[in-house]
Amino acid sequence: MPDKFLYTLVRPALFSLDPETAHNFTLPMLCRAAALGLTGAFRKPLPDPRTVMGITFPNPVGLAAGLDKDGAYIDGLAALGFGSIEIGTVTPRGQAGNPKPRMFRLPRARGIINRMGFNNGGVDAFVANVQASRFYQERQGVLGLNIGKNADTPIEQAAEDYLHCLRKVYPYASYVTVNISSPNTKNLRQLQGASELDGLLSQLKAEQTKLADHHGHYVPITLKIAPDVDGDQIRDIAGALLRHKIDGVIATNTTLNRRDVEGMKHAQQAGGLSGAPVFEQSNIVIRALKKELRDDIPIVGVGGIMRGQDAKAKIASGAKLVQLYSGLIYAGPALVRECADALRDNGAKKKKQ
Repeated sequence: MPDKFLYTLVRPALFSLDPETAHNFTLPMLCRAAALGLTGAFRKPLPDPRTVMGITFPNPVGLAAGLDKDGAYIDGLAALGFGSIEIGTVTPRGQAGNPKPRMFRLPRARGIINRMGFNNGGVDAFVANVQASRFYQERQGVLGLNIGKNADTPIEQAAEDYLHCLRKVYPYASYVTVNISSPNTKNLRQLQGASELDGLLSQLKAEQTKLADHHGHYVPITLKIAPDVDGDQIRDIAGALLRHKIDGVIATNTTLNRRDVEGMKHAQQAGGLSGAPVFEQSNIVIRALKKELRDDIPIVGVGGIMRGQDAKAKIASGAKLVQLYSGLIYAGPALVRECADALRDNGAKKKKQ
């Protein structure tokens, strides 16, 4: 595969750079290549449509939020062949995020620790970027818009930030993700608590109904949760999702657990750990959610997908779709096609049985 071979050559140079520097170099280059028609080396997945939340996804492999927080690189990322692209997390007002350095590679574990802190230019700039993208203008595919709260907004007023962002992004989104699970915004995960979550989802659902009536179309809402939840918490979250008829759940975000990276360089850095070390932890949450939700609310599986077999494991655990992020850093863009091929072949085998 030419894209896989090319990334093998390029990766040592990228890994010689600070992770955030490499990130800020790679994405603009990808966009330039796409604009010049130079992305032909990327072997895009064959069509494998899946209808989830009333949306037809061209294939079940999506980009997870976090890679493109401001929606500035949508067209470049679209060239990789994702079945959906989720951008953000965006907040009402722009904010710088946490001090640098704030991203660390753990190559031995194929993991990444980040404490970015929702760094973004604010929801108005975010929407302008979406509107300017060819992907949006030409309705090329499925676009998820991920919303959060500002760091300096008291947790008691968090709902106001989410509602503000929901109103702003609603007209441009295929679906909207509510991120209450980043470990890098103080107290944010409190919103996963039973009473807090009920209050937030109640307000979001009411606003979604108003916006659907106003704009004349319904945009699904998904909730993104953490892997660091126990059985009781999962049951509470599932119960809230069902009560408020939320359209989907994304499982999971990054973990604070360091069990699988103990003793490694950077392992004790503050922040959320992603990549291979979160793989099984996220699968446990997916399986537990599936038991509670059955087929009433679809699950999007994310966390530690580094190869096609990992994507299949997410689906086997109960997910309908999958998302990638950290795996792209280690495996490169060929991972999109590898995962899509694995899921298409798996689906074809099931149909024959």
